Amino acid sequence: MTEPLDTTSDRRPGGRTARIRAQVLDAVRAELTAHGHEGLTMEGVATRAGVHRATVYRRWRDVGGLLVDVIAAAGEIDWQPPDTGSLSGDLTALNQEIQESLVAQPSLAVALMAASFHSEQAARAQTQLWTDRYAQCEILVERAIERGELGTQHTDARSLLIAATAPLYHQMVLLRADPDPQLPERAAQATVLAAAAGAFCIRREESV
Repeated sequence: MTEPLDTTSDRRPGGRTARIRAQVLDAVRAELTAHGHEGLTMEGVATRAGVHRATVYRRWRDVGGLLVDVIAAAGEIDWQPPDTGSLSGDLTALNQEIQESLVAQPSLAVALMAASFHSEQAARAQTQLWTDRYAQCEILVERAIERGELGTQHTDARSLLIAATAPLYHQMVLLRADPDPQLPERAAQATVLAAAAGAFCIRREESV
C-alpha cells in the first residue's frame, strides 16, 4: 500500500490525512464513473478533489495506486452479510444488494471491474476484496448448517456462494441485460436446491 503523509498529526482519525484521502477517493470515484479508466488521470483527480497534484503523486504515485486505495476503502466499510433466518432469504438479500450495485447509474462496481482489466494493481486489489467478501459471507452457509437446512454434510461454502451470485454478474455484466427483479430470488432458490441435493458437498478425503 502507499505510505501516509509523514506527520504525527496527520495520522489522527479525522485529521488532515483522512480528509485529504476522502476528498481524493471521492474524486477518483467521480472521475472513474464519468470517464472510465482511460479518462482517469492524476491531474483530473487532483483538480476535482481540490488538492495539489504533488500531494496526490506523493501519496498514491500513479493511477494504479488510486484504484487500489478506492478498492481498499470499499473493504473498510462496516458491511455485514444479510441475516433473514433462512439460507434462501440470505442469498436473495445478498443478490439484491449485488443487483442494486450493478444497476446504479453510474455504477462504480462496473467501473472498477472494467478498470481491473487495465491495471494489474487494481486487479490484484479487487481479487483480494472479492476473496474477503466471500469469506465474510461464509457465515450464511454456517448458519444454514446450524439450522439443519443442509443436513450434516460438509459444504463448500465459497462454491455455494459463487453459484448463487454468479447469475447476477453473468446477466448484467457479461450480457448487459436489463435487471430482472426476479433473478436475485430465483438464483438463490436454485442454489439452495442444488446445495440440498449435495452439489456443494465436500468429499471426506477433500476435507482432510
